[in-house]
Amino acid sequence: MTLTGPGGAGKTRLSQEAGEAVADAVPDGVWLAELAPVDDPDDVPEAVLTALGARETVLRGAGAEELRAAAERKADDPMVRLTEHCGPRRMLLVLDNCEHVIDAAARLAEHLLAQCPGLTVLATSREPLGVPGELVRPVEPLPEPFALRLLADRGAAARPGFRTDDDPRAAAEICQRLDGLPLAIELAAARLRMLTPRQIADRLDDRFRLLTSGARTVLPRQQTLRAVVDWSWDLLDTAERAVLRRLSVFAGGCDLAAAEAVCGGRAAGGPADAGRSDAMEDGAAPRPEGAPPEAVFVDPRDVPDLLGSLVDKSLVVAAPAAHGDVMRYRLLETVSEYAAERLDEAGERDAAERAHLTHFREFARVTDPELRGHGQRAAIAAFEAEYENLRTALRRAVAARDEQEGLCLVLSLAWFWMIRDVRVEARNWSRDVMALGPDPFAPPVAPAAPLYARCTDTPPPLSGELLQEARRGVHLIQLSCMDMDPAAWQTPEAGRKLGAIRDTYRPGLPQTCWSPGSFWFFAVLMTGEVAQLRHLIDETVATCRELGLTWELAGALQQRANILANRTDWAGDATRDADEALEICTRLGDAWGTAEALSSRGEAYERRGEYRRAADDFQAAIPYAMELGAKAQVSLLTARLGAVLVEAGDAERGEALLWRVVEDNGSRLNGALPAARLFLVSLLGRTGRTHEAREQLALLRQEFKVFGFAVFEGFVVGSQAWLDTLDGHHEQALGHAREAVEKAAEPLSQMVAPQLLAVHLGTMARALASYDAGRAAHAARLLAVADGHLPPGHVPVAQEREIRAAAERAARAALGDADYAAAYAAGDGLTWQEAVAAAGW
Repeated sequence: MTLTGPGGAGKTRLSQEAGEAVADAVPDGVWLAELAPVDDPDDVPEAVLTALGARETVLRGAGAEELRAAAERKADDPMVRLTEHCGPRRMLLVLDNCEHVIDAAARLAEHLLAQCPGLTVLATSREPLGVPGELVRPVEPLPEPFALRLLADRGAAARPGFRTDDDPRAAAEICQRLDGLPLAIELAAARLRMLTPRQIADRLDDRFRLLTSGARTVLPRQQTLRAVVDWSWDLLDTAERAVLRRLSVFAGGCDLAAAEAVCGGRAAGGPADAGRSDAMEDGAAPRPEGAPPEAVFVDPRDVPDLLGSLVDKSLVVAAPAAHGDVMRYRLLETVSEYAAERLDEAGERDAAERAHLTHFREFARVTDPELRGHGQRAAIAAFEAEYENLRTALRRAVAARDEQEGLCLVLSLAWFWMIRDVRVEARNWSRDVMALGPDPFAPPVAPAAPLYARCTDTPPPLSGELLQEARRGVHLIQLSCMDMDPAAWQTPEAGRKLGAIRDTYRPGLPQTCWSPGSFWFFAVLMTGEVAQLRHLIDETVATCRELGLTWELAGALQQRANILANRTDWAGDATRDADEALEICTRLGDAWGTAEALSSRGEAYERRGEYRRAADDFQAAIPYAMELGAKAQVSLLTARLGAVLVEAGDAERGEALLWRVVEDNGSRLNGALPAARLFLVSLLGRTGRTHEAREQLALLRQEFKVFGFAVFEGFVVGSQAWLDTLDGHHEQALGHAREAVEKAAEPLSQMVAPQLLAVHLGTMARALASYDAGRAAHAARLLAVADGHLPPGHVPVAQEREIRAAAERAARAALGDADYAAAYAAGDGLTWQEAVAAAGW
C-alpha cells in the first residue's frame, strides 16, 4: 500500500501509526526505511538494507545480528542481501518519502514483493509507486473539525491558554485557507506566540513568508511551508512545471478542456527556469544570466498526461464534477499561491491570463443559447461549475480595460443572472463594463438601426452598429436593476438618460425582441409613456412571429399576459397569451420559461378572482423551478400560492406557506421575501394581529434600506396607513395615506398595480371620517374619486374590499345616508389631487 498526498499531509506520521497498529500481526517486526536523505536512486537498496540493520530504526522486531552475517556473505549486492533476509520472514517494511527516488523505490518494492511472500510494504510518497498489486490510499487534508482540533492543540502548546473558541471565525479561516494540511496548521500555530488568530488569517496571502517557524528537529524541507512545496517543485520536469504554474490562473478549478486551452501552447519563459537542473536534463545548456526569456511550449495534446502526472504527484486534486461525467482539477490554495509566484517569475502571467479570459469568454458565449431549451439544466450546471472562473475572467477584463471582452462576457451571462436571480452581479458587472467605453445614450443620440444578429453570435471584436448595440446592452442590463438603487434613477441626469433610451428604439425592432434590448420597456414605463406600452408589446409579439423568433415570442407573450392581467382596462386576453407561451416553452424544453408562463396564467386567474385555478397554476410551476434549482423563483411562486390560497378560503395552509418563505429566505436579496411579508401583513392585519403585522412591516422597511426594492415602497406605506386605521391612529394614518397615494400615482405603480391609487384613497377616507366627523363629506368625495380610479373589471381582494367597506361605514355613520349620497355624488369628476387637497391633507 502507498500513502499518497501533498507535502505536509501527515503521510509519515500515519505510516508510523499504522505500523504500530499491526505490529502484533507481523512477528518479524515493523521496519522503517527513511529515503528522504538518499540523493542517488542507485543507493536506495543500500539505504533500506542499512535501515534494516540499524537498531535505532527498528520500530518493532528482532535485532540485526543475522543481517550482519548475511551482509558478509553477499556484500557485493544489497538487493540480493535484502531478498535473502526478507524472504523467510513475515514483516512490514515502511518506505518513507519515496517521491524523489520513485523509480528506484518501485523497482525495489516490486522485486522484494515478488521474492518475499511474507513481506508487506507500506510506502509514503507524493505519487504512487506504480507496482503490480499496489493499493493507493490518498491521505486527504484534515476535515475542518479535526483541523480545528489540531490548531487548538498546537496553539495551546505555543501559547498556554489559547482556545479556538476565542475567535472561531479566524480559526476556521486559518484551517480552511491552509487546506487542512497538518504541517501548515502546525506552522501557523507556532506563530500564535506573537500573533492573534485574526492577524495570522489576515496575513495568509503571504503565507510563505509567514509560516517559517517549523521544529528544528524535523527534516529541512519540513521546517517552512515554502520548503515543503519547493521539494515537490524540484521533482518536476519543465513541462510539468509549466502546466502547474499556468493552472494557478484558474479560480475554483477547471475541466480538461479548459486546462488544455490555458496550459497548452507557448508562453514567454523567464528566469524561473533559467539554468535549472531540469533544463540540463533535457539536454539544454543553462541560459546565460540576463538573456531574453525563452519560449516554453507545451503541446496541448500532452496536457492530459501532464495533468495526470501532477495528480499522481499530489500537486493537483482531481475529483468528479458535481454534475456531468467529467473530472475537475484544482490546486490547494497553498500550491496555487506557490504556482502563481512561479508564473510571475517565468514571465507567463499575461499570456496565461489572456488564454484563460479567451477560453471562458467563449465558454459563456456558446453556453448562453443553451439556457433557452432542452439543454437548460446542463447549461445552468455548467455556468455554476465555472462561475468563479467567469467572475475572474470578468475581473481581468475590467482591470485590463478590455471593453470588447467585458461586453461579450456580460451579455453572455445576463440571462444566467436573470434565471438565478443574482441581480447584484448583473448590476455591478454591467456598471463596471459600462465604464470601459463611451455612453451610447449620451447626446447626440442616433436612433438604433434594425439588427438581426445578436451581439454574442460571433466572438469579439465587434464594430459598427453591433458594437454600439453591445454598449447599449450593458446600459439596459443596468436599467433592469434600477429598483436596487432607486435614488440613482431619480436625478435630472437619470431622467435625461431614460428619455434617451426611450427615443433610441422604436417598437418592432428585432433587437427589442430579446434581452437586453427588451429591457427598453422599463425606460418607456419610467418616462410616463404608459399609453405606449400596449403598442410596444403588441409590435414585439408581431415582430417575433414575423421573424420566426419562437423562444422570444414566448417571452413577449408572457410579458403581455402580465400587463393585461394588471390592466383590466385594456382589451386582450391574458390567459390566452399565457397559454400560448406555456405551449412554446413546454415544446422547447425551457423549464424556467414554463414556470414563468404558468405563473403568468396564475396571475391572470388571480386578477379575475379565480383563486383556485390560480393556485393550481402556481403549484404546477414550482416543480419546474425546483428542477433548475431556481430557489428565488420557487420562493416567489410559493408566496404567490400562499396568497391565493388565503383568498380562496384556505387561510391556514396559505399562512403556513407564507411563513415558510419568510423563514427560508431570511435576508436573501430577491423579490420573494418582500412579497411574502406584504401578504403576511395583509393577513395578520385582517385577523386582528396588528402587532405581528407591524413587526413584519418593520422588517420590510429595514430590507428596503439595504436592498432598495423601490417597486414595493408604495405597498409598504399604504400598509402602514391601513394598520394605523385598524389601531385607531387616524391622524397618523392620514399622513401615511397621503404619501401612499402619491406613490401609487407614479407610472411604475400604475403599471404594476393600478388599483392601488383607489385602495389608498379608501384608506385616507376611512381615517379622515374616523378622525374628524366634520370632514366626513370630504371622505365620501374621496371614495367617489377612488371608485372612479378602479380599473374596469378589477376584482378586489379581501383586504381591498374591507378597506372600502370600512371607509363607507365610517362616512355614513357620520353623515347619514342622504348626506353621504350627496357628498359622494359631489366627488364625481374630481381628480385625486383635487379631492386630497379639498380634504386638507
